[in-house]
Amino acid sequence: MAVRRLGQIFVDLGFITDDQLEMLVEEQAQNPGQLIGRVAEDMGLVSDDELIQALGEQFGLNHVDIEGVVPPDAARESVSDAMAQLYRVIPLQLNENVLTLATCDPQNLSMQDELRRFLGYDIRLLVATESQILKAIDKYFNEDSESIEKIISDLENDDDLKRATEALSSDGPINLSDVNELVESAPVRKLLNMVLLLAIKDHASDIHFEPFEDEFRIRIKADGVLFEMVPPPRHLAFAITTRIKVMANLNISERRLPQDGRIELMVGGHPVDLRVSVLPTMFGESVVCRVLDRSVVSLDLNNVGMDAHIMEEFRTVIAKPNGIILVTGPTGSGKTTTLYSALSELNVIEDKLITTEDPVEYDIDGIIQIPINHDIDVTFAKALRAILRQDPDKILVGEIRDIETAEIAVQASLTGHTVFSTLHTNDAPSTVTRMKDMGVPTFLITATVEAILAQRLVRRICAECREEVPVTEDMMLELDLNAEQCEGKSFYRGAGCASCSNTGYKGRVGLFELMIMDDELRDMINDNCNTDDLRNKAQSKGMRLLRDMGVGLAFDGTTTAEEVVRETVLDA
Repeated sequence: MAVRRLGQIFVDLGFITDDQLEMLVEEQAQNPGQLIGRVAEDMGLVSDDELIQALGEQFGLNHVDIEGVVPPDAARESVSDAMAQLYRVIPLQLNENVLTLATCDPQNLSMQDELRRFLGYDIRLLVATESQILKAIDKYFNEDSESIEKIISDLENDDDLKRATEALSSDGPINLSDVNELVESAPVRKLLNMVLLLAIKDHASDIHFEPFEDEFRIRIKADGVLFEMVPPPRHLAFAITTRIKVMANLNISERRLPQDGRIELMVGGHPVDLRVSVLPTMFGESVVCRVLDRSVVSLDLNNVGMDAHIMEEFRTVIAKPNGIILVTGPTGSGKTTTLYSALSELNVIEDKLITTEDPVEYDIDGIIQIPINHDIDVTFAKALRAILRQDPDKILVGEIRDIETAEIAVQASLTGHTVFSTLHTNDAPSTVTRMKDMGVPTFLITATVEAILAQRLVRRICAECREEVPVTEDMMLELDLNAEQCEGKSFYRGAGCASCSNTGYKGRVGLFELMIMDDELRDMINDNCNTDDLRNKAQSKGMRLLRDMGVGLAFDGTTTAEEVVRETVLDA
């Protein structure tokens, strides 16, 4: 059934006239992206109460006055502070398995399903005014009233939960009904929800759940570095990992084999994918969740972080009608984001773009994307062969892992296609050696490869607490700098503040090394030159090394000398 337009509901309820509706529509057209209800309020055409009444009418929800309402303890404890603030909801009643919530965002149509999945209750929504909701959140759900530490402290004192988890975490056969009762229990759900929401809020890339003999660790990777959270009680390891397996639709009775799954969440109205990897260890199952939050990734080359010179050269080379463009670097160095950004820029109606990835991380409108599936033998090589029969213009191969994939990529390039792919190498020149080691003939490398982009990510110094530090001899030695190069210059560091959680860093910035192939470099490769000679020649032609770019960012206060040393290597 189609949802009635809010403006017409205002007229039907007698809040505004038809003439005022026309004015309202015109005003909204001048403010694209603004909700019509908010525009009507700003124009003074409707009050907060009238807006909520109309929204309730639009979505078939009752409206409620929560002024002075105190959430009952059972309902209050079912919703964490982070969740109440993220979804802007106030719990009003918990009756058996039905949780009644007041919201000021009924237009968030996915909210009911998201909260049902997070909380494990059937959700009944009522509508209240935004001012009342925010006032109640500030009073009952401020961030100081609940924390990971408090939840874990409560769990440690829960003797019933301890007995239940210890009975089920043995290696013998398990009672599935008891397991289901355990993983759906409020304390376990509450702790896992808090961990997931905090990780997503902090833009974490991975969440690690690690069992050891005497402890169970939870670590979150943000800005490329792992941070340990307050560890939950050891006996909760089984309950938490099993809860994750249930959410990822994995086999909870299988604890001997590795498993991979996926959890799809909608958090605050935007999609978040969790790629789940479960690995049996000596002391239980280790779980790593890769967080793919599409709302924090901007697939735009202008936002990747290349300097103007490299950006100009890279844009020129990706626009070529054929050839191979390789992006290299370790896992987590931003290769996929760079390639997606390049494809987004090339995504025009005149060209057909097809990708094959393991897995497909971000979907882009207008691009055909094929997931690799090893279970049914859909490999990069087989997918790439099939892609060539689909009349593509530009192709992305997630990674060149073997000679078969490399040979097909080369053939695709020779037959008039532009091929993008990734490799794991330390820098751009050593990629040539890596391809030779895989078995690709030298003459084919020189005939097809147009450019190699090596990249790293280093942490950015927090702007709120950045301070200058002198250049020491140890720093100069580690970065292979001389006194003349450092004269009159300083390094910087973050002292640590509330804004950066006392780490001194906030966000990351890219280091890039772009080697453009020309006739001279191709001749050297055909003559089997070594990597050092190739690197020196590329440098003489203007290629800037990763280490050099990093030193430049350290001198201008973007990152620290320690980060540059950690992420780049000296070239012998």
